[in-house]
Amino acid sequence: MTLEYTPRSVEIVDSTLREGQQSPLLHDYKKYAFSLQDKLEILRALILYGVKFIELFAPIVSPKEAEDFQALHALRDELAPQHGQAFLVAHVRAHPADVESALQAGFDGLHLYMGTSPQSQRYNHGKDLDAVTRQARHLLEDLRRHHPNVWLRFSGEDAFRTPMEDLFRVYDEIAPLVHRLGIPDTVGIATPNLVAQRIAAFRERYPETPLEVHFHDDRGFALPNALAAIRGGAQYVDTTILGLGERSGITSTTALLFNLFLEEAYEAVLGYQIHLSYPLNVLVADKLHMLVPFKEPVSLTNRTHTAGVHQGAVLRHASTYEATPLALFGVNTRDILLGPLSGWNLVRYFLGEIHGFALDRETARELAQRFKAEVYQRIPEESPSKVLLSLAHEMGLPKQPPASQASFQVHEYLHPQPHTAARVRG
Repeated sequence: MTLEYTPRSVEIVDSTLREGQQSPLLHDYKKYAFSLQDKLEILRALILYGVKFIELFAPIVSPKEAEDFQALHALRDELAPQHGQAFLVAHVRAHPADVESALQAGFDGLHLYMGTSPQSQRYNHGKDLDAVTRQARHLLEDLRRHHPNVWLRFSGEDAFRTPMEDLFRVYDEIAPLVHRLGIPDTVGIATPNLVAQRIAAFRERYPETPLEVHFHDDRGFALPNALAAIRGGAQYVDTTILGLGERSGITSTTALLFNLFLEEAYEAVLGYQIHLSYPLNVLVADKLHMLVPFKEPVSLTNRTHTAGVHQGAVLRHASTYEATPLALFGVNTRDILLGPLSGWNLVRYFLGEIHGFALDRETARELAQRFKAEVYQRIPEESPSKVLLSLAHEMGLPKQPPASQASFQVHEYLHPQPHTAARVRG
């Protein structure tokens, strides 16, 4: 392995197989950790997606992590001839045992960290800043001397609760020894304005050293903070699929690239196979036996329409309520959900275009009123579609061959299907 790689303007450092395994969701769904098969499938998908830096646990974390790494390493090597080199990097404490375990395993890079905030110094490792600096510098000097082909990053953990003068005090000593400086918002307190200020200060002080950022979502700011950091000059961003991670998680991989594309930062998404974004989200959601979360931008939910006004407009032109090019990111279908909020436009479309009934606007309006009056009483024992079809038969609506193949398939408001299937063709 060599460091002969020219980084792109934005490099995703995907940590789904490290930070993602710290998500409480794994415990909620009684999974606790990804299986080796899960990891292999996720790693393959990330490499095909175009991710070049993939962060894993240090082998010292557990015998299982150490064993699984060998299979992941073999898969990476197998994919390299066709898909290019990807680097497997270990998340390690600035501790000799962690570092040695990762080196012996054969990792391509080490992401060293040590707490720099007052809280970390007092309640975590118990060392002052001088001790932190000495320990980190000693390890990094040894690594540069004996392992020159290993990627090195150092992060002052809890950097956004660390005074800037304290961060500079540590980073001034180790900046010449690393390939990247990490600035993690470990407890999720940062705001976009604070991020912009700190990135600007770091760019001024360390103009030749690339910056890597890591944002937790405790305040819901992980994505806007990442975007602010990139605008300010950060080149590397730690992400996970679906934003999985400790507590409320971190920046979502696909959401970040989606927003960079929308901001017309097209050079930032070069080399990423963005059409695989939604399949990637579905893959990881399936591992947790859940749907792609409704707050995830790259999701079928984001092309699903429920209210009657929305449905009527979307039937005429989807752009009325779909403002973003989700199809470019693999969301190639949309849902229109038949239910109590549907209006006459969908009633007419559902019965006429899909089921071949002949009905004009006035009949559709009358039927919609009857449907709204009865559907609440008859669900969930009867599905909304069954209710509507029974009313159409009661009214004696005549049948006619559909004029053309329906462009939408209408789904139940109260009985949605899993988002893992491409059920609706736009």
